[in-house]
Amino acid sequence: MAIPESNGFGRDERRLESVGIINALRRGTVPESGLGRLAVGLSTEEKVISSQLAFVGTGHADCKFVRGEYGSGKTFLISRAQEIGLASKFVTSHVVISPETPLHKLQAVYAKICSGLTTQTEDHALKGIIDTWIYGIEDRLISTGIREDDPALAVQTAKEIESVLLRVSGINSGLAAALRTYYQANNTGDFATAQSAVGWIAGEQTVGRTFKSQAGLKGTVTEGDALAFLNGLVHVIVQAGYSGLLVTFDEVETAQAFARPQREKGYINLRQIVDMIDRNELPNCFFLFAGTPALFDSAKGIRSLPPLYDRIGMIADDGYSNPMQTQIVLPKFDVKKLEEVSTRVIEIYSEAYSEVDKSRVSIRFIRAMIERVTGRFGGRVDVVPRLYLREFVDVLDKCALYDSYNPMEKYAFAAKENDTSLKEEEKAVMEVSW
Repeated sequence: MAIPESNGFGRDERRLESVGIINALRRGTVPESGLGRLAVGLSTEEKVISSQLAFVGTGHADCKFVRGEYGSGKTFLISRAQEIGLASKFVTSHVVISPETPLHKLQAVYAKICSGLTTQTEDHALKGIIDTWIYGIEDRLISTGIREDDPALAVQTAKEIESVLLRVSGINSGLAAALRTYYQANNTGDFATAQSAVGWIAGEQTVGRTFKSQAGLKGTVTEGDALAFLNGLVHVIVQAGYSGLLVTFDEVETAQAFARPQREKGYINLRQIVDMIDRNELPNCFFLFAGTPALFDSAKGIRSLPPLYDRIGMIADDGYSNPMQTQIVLPKFDVKKLEEVSTRVIEIYSEAYSEVDKSRVSIRFIRAMIERVTGRFGGRVDVVPRLYLREFVDVLDKCALYDSYNPMEKYAFAAKENDTSLKEEEKAVMEVSW
């Protein structure tokens, strides 16, 4: 038995990415990077998102809603959008709407955004972004001839920081005070206070009174000022040299599970965000929301708040999808897409390890495997992509491990009477008739 080689990568980033993609598929999860190599049938949607990000990068705001059934690839698309955003020098953050982070609590949403800030080089990047902004000012001053050991450097840096904080203070004075305290604490080596400042900016509720007293602050980020905090923070992000902020929201349909007052408050918050975007009150921000059709159309969905529904509703479907509308509508996954993804996985596997034996893993085998796997679930292609790809990678592994392995003869296609590998949402889709 020959184990597929997985060491000695050196600096071969392409191969490392390929191994990462295959590892994620083995676990049934969305890969962290390289999603463009797996994406099928999404080129138009990707171009629309890229165009919107370019627009946002000029100082504007925008949003998009992704609509699709379970299995249509919503999570994949918004993950791909994050990849596009990072490549366009946006800071990104991903929020899963849940009981812990509901739409009706903007403070919790803001805190989640801050805790998930990501750049091309760093996760949990809030502190790094603030430092990049400050270091950028120092570097510009040094380039004018001021020496690093010259006391004038700190004085001039403080002046430039204050000029930015003057703008931030006009958006939110508390955020400006916390940023000022962070800079001063870092300069004096008071790293505990500096860390408290980052925590307070991030919306943490446990920052002590000592820091608040030192910074001249009261309380913390509230429901009423969370979006103002976000606006001010994005201004700092742009000053640090980034294009802006891209926030993706997944499982937004979770809002329907709350009691009516909370549900309506969540939709009102969503309308507020859309209105602020239209007034360009959140410059350099792009928001991407993903949810099932029920989120938009059910009695407990966005339809229950007509002012919001009117703003983001779809033009009647005439058979020609238009992803330039506020809603991107994702079709169900079909056999053709599953075949194409299979061929892409073969290419990625070959780059990660060694060339796949296409005499054993032929298009004829792929079609047979798709038919057998989907047959376990009543032919429902839309619920099997995750399960199918896990099993397909298993076939590729066994072909690499065993010269005698013939998947067409030896692969176990038999249906399982009690398959427990479906996620709850996938099981729910199985209960929905065509």
